[in-house]
Formats: sequence, C-alpha cells, structure tokens
Amino acid sequence: MSTVTQTSLQTTHPAIIPKTFAANQPITIRLYPLSNYTFGTKENQPEEDPSVPARLKRLEEHYEQHGMRRTPGDYLRPEDDEIDGFKARLNERLAPVGTQFSGEGVNDEWQIGDTLAQWWRPNFETFMYPFLPAHVTRPKECKKLYLIHLPKSKVLSVPKNMKLLAVPLFELYDNTQRYGPQLSAIPHLLSRYNFEFVDEKGVVTAMTPGIEAPRGDIKVLLGGEPPIENGMANGTESKAESSEIADSTMS
Repeated sequence: MSTVTQTSLQTTHPAIIPKTFAANQPITIRLYPLSNYTFGTKENQPEEDPSVPARLKRLEEHYEQHGMRRTPGDYLRPEDDEIDGFKARLNERLAPVGTQFSGEGVNDEWQIGDTLAQWWRPNFETFMYPFLPAHVTRPKECKKLYLIHLPKSKVLSVPKNMKLLAVPLFELYDNTQRYGPQLSAIPHLLSRYNFEFVDEKGVVTAMTPGIEAPRGDIKVLLGGEPPIENGMANGTESKAESSEIADSTMS
C-alpha cells in the first residue's frame, strides 16, 4: 500500500494494493496546497480580558445572567444560533474587510463540518474536561472543537496583533506540556478521517492508504529512456512486466 496515487506513481516497484480498508468512516477530507490561499491583515482586535482571572470573572458574570456559556472556538452571544453565530465569529476573526480583496474565495461562506470534541468547565476555574463529571449538574461552559472545510481557494485576513499558525500534527501529538490537553488531542480526533492531497492543478497526488484509488497508469522510469506506461487494468500483467524491466536494469 502506498500514499501515492496510481496516476502519480513513478517507480519500478509498484506497491501491492490490498482491498479497501475504509469501511464505516466519515467522508474523505480534501486538502489543497497552501499556494491556493491568500493571506492579509486587518486592524488590531485587542483581547477583552487582560488576565486569566479577569476572563473567569467575566465568565461568572455571564453565567449569572445567561447560564452556561457556549464556546465554538470563540464564545457566542446569548441570542446567537450556534452555527450562524460561529460563522459570524469566524468572519470577525479571519474574513477580509470591505474591498481589500476581490475574486474567488473572498466572500465564500464557511463550511462547518463535524464536531470533533466537547470540553466542559464544571466550575469557574481554568480546568476543562472532555467529559462531564457525574456530580456536575450545572456546567459553566461548553467548548466545542469543529472541523472547518476550506474550499479550493480562500482569502484570510488576520488582525495585526494576532498570528495564524499552521502547526503540524506531529508537533501537537502528545505535547501537552506546550499546547495543553485540548490542542494536543487534535491528532487523535483527526485520526478517524482519511485525507486526499491535491496539487495546484487539482490532481490528487497522495491519499491516506486504504482508500480505493481511481484506476490509472503507472510510469515505469528507465535510465536514459522515456517513461513506459503500464496499464493497471490487468494487475498481473503489469506486475510481471515491471519485474522483467527491473531485472533487466539490474543485470
């Protein structure tokens, strides 16, 4: 099994393709190259709370007036619908302002995907848990982690006093000391999904092993000669030809 798709594979030793191993899984997520996205800046958005105690105090005041706070990444107003309110907060944080940009991906609506996790705050303290303790009947806050599907292209504008970082999963994994329990759990939460990686031309060049790949050709490269294309319709014949070519190049 290989992560490289059959249409992109260039080798004298094609991988053995087993049966599909993607049963009972959610939809495959398509990932586009970073060059498809445009990044800009906008005016500062100062923090509402100067310190952690101030944030917890404001949470306590919110609870007394409106009950449990709903936090899909950023807190919602009491009257907000969950998804619409979340989209409004995303626009506030990351959408371009006015006519700063134009073209594809500027005003596209956010595509809100699955809920990956729910974290609960039982008291007016910093601790949150990925479960609701049995003795807690009135939680003070529920924070959700959502999967956001980025389109083929999009424009993102970040406040000047903030940074938008692309942190690799291997950096987050098992790194609670630096990122805390919520962010370091993201690789676990994403492990249930399969991924497709697309190049600038829109061609799927890599994918999670186990997904049934589209039928295609393998280019077998020989030194000093043009590529030979082996059709994959007859897998046995293709493998035999590849073995013969490999043997002839080694002798």
